[in-house]
Amino acid sequence: MFHATTILGYKADGKAVIGGDGQVSFGDTVLKGNATKIRTLGEGKVLAGFAGSTADAFNLFDMFETILVEKKGDLFKSVIGFSKMWRKDKHLRQLEAMMIVLNTEHIYILTGTGDVVEPEDGKIASIGSGGNYAISAARALDRHADLEPKDLVQKSLEIAGDICIYTNKNIKILEL
Repeated sequence: MFHATTILGYKADGKAVIGGDGQVSFGDTVLKGNATKIRTLGEGKVLAGFAGSTADAFNLFDMFETILVEKKGDLFKSVIGFSKMWRKDKHLRQLEAMMIVLNTEHIYILTGTGDVVEPEDGKIASIGSGGNYAISAARALDRHADLEPKDLVQKSLEIAGDICIYTNKNIKILEL
């Protein structure tokens, strides 16, 4: 597990939302509190967020977007192509980062070993040190509260920020 951040992806009601906190940690020191760890890709049709080494994550964003363009925006084909590339390249296998990518149809976790994981429920995924707190909150809110997807992500990340020392409440959110 990366002690770096919290990223939460959620899709429901024809919407896709990703959110992340802004804390960058180095060991037990906060280096920065307002980092942006989420972005849109594929001409604004895909959302992505990362946890782990910042430099590695930016490389992964760029490589994933290249594949997304090659696959004409097809997220499923892109994650499979990206996974194949990740597993075959000995340098990529050394990267210390994970990603969540989603659109209104699909949500995937791309692991540091090149695995592609589709969440069992098909709608909520989290990564990073506060990921378990955020996903627990999101699942509870999804079942027991009537919230808009963006509000659910916001509240879930706030709960993670209350619990995880590697997560702050400087939350950024993107929505499709």
